[in-house]
Amino acid sequence: MATGNKVQPRLGIVIASTREGRSGQAVADWFTGVARAHGGFEIEVIDLKAVDLPILEERHHPRFAKYEQPGTIAWSRTVAALDAFVFVTPEYNHSAPPALVNALDHLFNEWHYKPVGFVSYAGISAGLRSVAAAKPIVNALKMVPINEGVPIPFFAQLIDKETGKFTGGEANEKAATVMLDELVRWEAALRTLRPSPAGA
Repeated sequence: MATGNKVQPRLGIVIASTREGRSGQAVADWFTGVARAHGGFEIEVIDLKAVDLPILEERHHPRFAKYEQPGTIAWSRTVAALDAFVFVTPEYNHSAPPALVNALDHLFNEWHYKPVGFVSYAGISAGLRSVAAAKPIVNALKMVPINEGVPIPFFAQLIDKETGKFTGGEANEKAATVMLDELVRWEAALRTLRPSPAGA
């Protein structure tokens, strides 16, 4: 998407939960609506359940980008084409979902110098322990996790029992907007550190 002569950066909204009966899709749908209304990014929603990566089985370390598995090659192309990320993540056993960790571990260079924000949801913890577990991983991948986030405690109370639709409150929407504003700033600041896309 372009505004005048300016091409918008691309934001990947990643649904980290892959289990049956998950609420991540509903939370991501809500955040995607907020992100589209914000207007700072071109949006791509990525469902790790649909990506369906196996447990890492490549022979070579991801830093060499010598991928052999078709799923890894496709995943590399998806991540490489994006400029910033938001991970929509629950908390499993005081940690991040294995599917998110596995998706991060599959690649290396493709994540470099890209900002990442978190929409986390759980009970009283608001998923913050999941975010805390993921941050050392994204730091190791040379991503920049921003301080601003959208922690949602007792998220089930915001899901309509009949429709399954999640509706964030005013505080959630404000936090999402602040996080998106920061992602715009960090994406622009980090852009010069990333290699230019092929053909640019």
